[in-house]
Amino acid sequence: MKAYEKVEASRRGTRPLGRAYIDAMLTDFIEFHGDRYFGDDGAIVAGIGKLNDIPVTVIAMERGNTIEDRLKRNFGCPSPEGYRKALRLAKQAEKFHRPVICLIGSSGAYCGIGAEERGQGEAIARNLMEFMTLKTPVISVVLGEGGSGGALALGVADTVMMLENAVYSVISPEGCASILWKDAKKAPEAAEALKLTAKDLLHFGVIETIIPENNRTFEEISATLKEELTKEIQEKMAMPIEKCLDNRYNRFRKIGA
Repeated sequence: MKAYEKVEASRRGTRPLGRAYIDAMLTDFIEFHGDRYFGDDGAIVAGIGKLNDIPVTVIAMERGNTIEDRLKRNFGCPSPEGYRKALRLAKQAEKFHRPVICLIGSSGAYCGIGAEERGQGEAIARNLMEFMTLKTPVISVVLGEGGSGGALALGVADTVMMLENAVYSVISPEGCASILWKDAKKAPEAAEALKLTAKDLLHFGVIETIIPENNRTFEEISATLKEELTKEIQEKMAMPIEKCLDNRYNRFRKIGA
C-alpha cells in the first residue's frame, strides 16, 4: 500500500479503535470520568483493568460507532478536559506503580473556540512534560490515525507500537499540501514526503514495534497486541524506575540524530 492508501485505511469508519481493544484485551475494566476541573470528555476513555492479570491503567482515544456516539465523542478529537483526565489517571497510576497503556487514534485535538479558551495547548504541553518524567512504565500504541500534538500528548512513552496500516504524523497530508502547495488535492504526494507509515517510523526510531494486520482478523490483531504489551510491561516493570526514566529520555533525544 502507498502512504496515502494507509492514511485512508487508518481513517476508515469501520476500523476498531480504543474501546474495541480495551474490551478485547482487558478484563475487569472500570472506566473513570472527569478531569476534576471542567468536565468529562467522551473522546478519551480511561480507566483501570487487568492485562493477563497485570493491573494496568488504560487511556484510549475513541471515535465512536453510531452517529449519536460520534457526536458525543466529538468524532474522536479530544478537548482539554480529555487530556487532563488522561493526566489525572496517569498520576494515579504512578502513585500505585501501575503501568500505563495509551491507545492512540485521532486526527488531532479539537480546535474549537471553547477548547482554546479552556487551554488546549497548555493541556497538551503539560501532558508532554509530565509523561516524560512519569515514574511508572508507559507503553503507547497507534491504532489508527495519529495526528499532530493531539496524538503526541499520549505518545511520550518507553515504547511506541503501531499497527501496520496506522499513520503517525505532525500534520495531515491535506493540511501539509494546503500549506506547501496551496492545494489539498496533492495530499497523496504530501503523504509520501511526510514519512508517516509504520515502516518509515520504525526506520527513523520513532516507534519500536509494528503489529501486522493485513489479511488478519481483529481477534488475531488484538491477540498479538495483547501478547506484545504483556511482554513489554513485564520487561519494564522488572527494571529500576530510574533506569526506565533514563531510557525514556534518551529514546526521544536520539530521534532524528
